[in-house]
Amino acid sequence: MAASDERDLVLGTAGHIDHGKTALVRALSGVDADRLPEEKARGVTIDLGFAALDLGPFRLALVDVPGHERFIRNMLAGASGLDLAMLVVAADDSVMPQTREHLEILSLLELSGGVVVLTKCDLADASWLDLVEDEVRDLTRGTFLESAEIVRVSATTGQGVDALKAALARLCAAVPDRRDSGLFRMAVDRSFTLAGLGAVATGTVASGAAAVGDELVLHPEGRAVRVRGLHRHGRAVERIGRGSRGAFNLVGVRHEEVSRGQVLAAPGYLQATRVLSVEVRESGLAPRPLRRRGRYRVHLGTAEVAASLAMLEERPADGSPWLAQLLLAEPVVAVHGQPFVVREESPPATLGGGRVLQPVARRIRRRDRASVARLDRLRSPDPVDRLRAALAFQGLEPADDRALCCRAGVALDEVGPILDRLAAAGELVAVSIGPRRTIRLPAELVDDLEDRLLRALGRLHEARPRLSAIPRARLAAELPDLPGETLAAALIDRLAARGAVVADPRAAALADFEPRLSQGERRLKSELADAIRAGGASPPDPAELAALGGTRAAVVPDLLALLRDEHRLVEIAPGLFLDSDVEAELRRKVADRLADGSALSMGDLRDLVGTTRKYAVPLGEHLDRVGLTRREGDVRLLNDASIIK
Repeated sequence: MAASDERDLVLGTAGHIDHGKTALVRALSGVDADRLPEEKARGVTIDLGFAALDLGPFRLALVDVPGHERFIRNMLAGASGLDLAMLVVAADDSVMPQTREHLEILSLLELSGGVVVLTKCDLADASWLDLVEDEVRDLTRGTFLESAEIVRVSATTGQGVDALKAALARLCAAVPDRRDSGLFRMAVDRSFTLAGLGAVATGTVASGAAAVGDELVLHPEGRAVRVRGLHRHGRAVERIGRGSRGAFNLVGVRHEEVSRGQVLAAPGYLQATRVLSVEVRESGLAPRPLRRRGRYRVHLGTAEVAASLAMLEERPADGSPWLAQLLLAEPVVAVHGQPFVVREESPPATLGGGRVLQPVARRIRRRDRASVARLDRLRSPDPVDRLRAALAFQGLEPADDRALCCRAGVALDEVGPILDRLAAAGELVAVSIGPRRTIRLPAELVDDLEDRLLRALGRLHEARPRLSAIPRARLAAELPDLPGETLAAALIDRLAARGAVVADPRAAALADFEPRLSQGERRLKSELADAIRAGGASPPDPAELAALGGTRAAVVPDLLALLRDEHRLVEIAPGLFLDSDVEAELRRKVADRLADGSALSMGDLRDLVGTTRKYAVPLGEHLDRVGLTRREGDVRLLNDASIIK
């Protein structure tokens, strides 16, 4: 293997208390992983310990976990980032309760490889060791360690240590490349402070890489931090990648604000949530089944949080995983495919585990079969299928590559090409929501939104049959889940482009819609138009128009809007209309008067058009608004003579 093929992997211990895990780490690496004074005084591992082991082209970060059942949460925090495991069984004790639980936890966390180490072999004879080995084989049958090598070791005498290193090297060579998103993510398992340096966070890099000077985000708080310095196994380095343990000296946060359970990640990658959609299965050792709406402790990465379990389908009889949601008491961050473990706190027991399907989710009701079916697609081994499902769940949220990387479990460099393929196949639609902004949405979502707009138009036409068109703002209000009026406007324009609606910048109508008026309403409509035309530059005001309607006063606004939409009237101020020909003649008169560069006062405008100040003021503001004139102080100047056309 060439130097460029060097690999960083994480190897963790597992097993019952006092079975020699820490002594084994020391025999392999020369490092005493027990760092706390209490651990040294009691001879019991309480918290996580760390060491390093070089095996030629393989560089192993060793994570030593406590074996006592009281410290299982610490064991879970250390086991979350492992590539490989050493299940440690003392020859003089054989398989014990925490041997079984640790193995079950590693299985729930979906580890794919490991070795079994029989320790303290200097304390047992060969026949007894054979019996212990048989018991271990029975224990591991049907698990990821079923075919694992079993190595007999004595950390005291050194027996078998070299054989164990050789077995580990063979194991490392057989480990397939783990999927890497390409974006940095590391769960914090320890934090401390150093004089003159500030906050230091340590953990195992789960994906991507980080370098000195990088900007990162500390989750779930979403705090922006910067990497001042990096250490890997006690040495300063410029960069740390997946599979390495690292110590991150951070700028932008105090030591007291960094703790186990938090996550450092690349900007734009993760998002905090209180709801996770998951597939879950029960532990083979569970003393009781998982309950719908049961309250549990969920271990995710190095975090531990209370959660309620909401089942989305029935528990399969064959013990296979089923779909559910975790409703969390505190926000967490996760990625698609990330494993977790579910435990009951009292009495303590590991009940099950699974993997995250939706790292940012909304509540899904069990009867919402469409969403449950879409969630099932996130279990697919095909990244294209997962990306389709993630896009469908993302809905109107713009498809950001980094967010999709997290939510679909697709490497960052694969997201763009897949999106392009989906767009080319018509599965993604580009929707322009501004002069410089276009978003790509799932075609099925766009079809649904357009169908909803058409149905909303139909309802509004039924409610206001006298209106020839529905104001765009009113139509957008019928779809309150759309982000503002911009997207609704873009969808209306798409419908207009294919002839499903007729639209102008102000309003829209179904292509085949005709206003429906009674004979009396048609007569009143003509009377209103005639009255406004006869009024010239001094038309009837709203009260006068309502009076003209008599017993039909309530329909006057609709009839005026219809005349406006037919371009027979121009609304120069709310409720104040001019006949279109009269308004055009007024524009021409004003343009002619100002063509020589002169100015027009309010009194001049009043006299020019033959009206009163009551009408001259809104008329002047109307001419400014349409762009024919511009106001400078108390006078108006010609702005754009082409407006008269």
